Amino acid sequence: MSSQYLTLYKMIVLYMLKRCDDTLSKSQIYDFILEKEYTTFLTLQEVFSELAASDLITEKTMANRTYLEITDEGAQTLEFFGNRINPAIKQQIDEYLRDNSMKLRNEKSILGDYQKTGENEYTVQLLARENGQDILDIKVPVPTEEIAQHMIDNWQEKNTEIYQYLFSKLMEE
Repeated sequence: MSSQYLTLYKMIVLYMLKRCDDTLSKSQIYDFILEKEYTTFLTLQEVFSELAASDLITEKTMANRTYLEITDEGAQTLEFFGNRINPAIKQQIDEYLRDNSMKLRNEKSILGDYQKTGENEYTVQLLARENGQDILDIKVPVPTEEIAQHMIDNWQEKNTEIYQYLFSKLMEE
């Protein structure tokens, strides 16, 4: 792979992180870049690794997702080399971020995870965040990994309904 192309892919990732109001997960960046067929999954892994090793991004893992943030050094690098990104690609990125802003925000705001806590016991954690603050954090022990995963899937799909139900029940006289 030519270093010219790797540099371009790095600039695309940095541009996405700079243009987004919040952090993005690796999978969200993969979705955009692979959908547009700019490069391959393996090349993107190399790009993420090199960006992190160069301190141009930071990685934080939360609920089985890795979120990326651009560092000050990354922002400076983007200023110097961002002109290597074709304006049409910048426009596609801007459109993607605008068109998917709610989906991208929800993916970071509604989290579910589980851990094995004993013989035939798992603890499911269901989390709702708003503006970086936890607004709901539920931990439930369950007997199987399948049940744990099912609860997380339901949380992802029905979180608003569940939150409203809890709120209304807790407000009853």
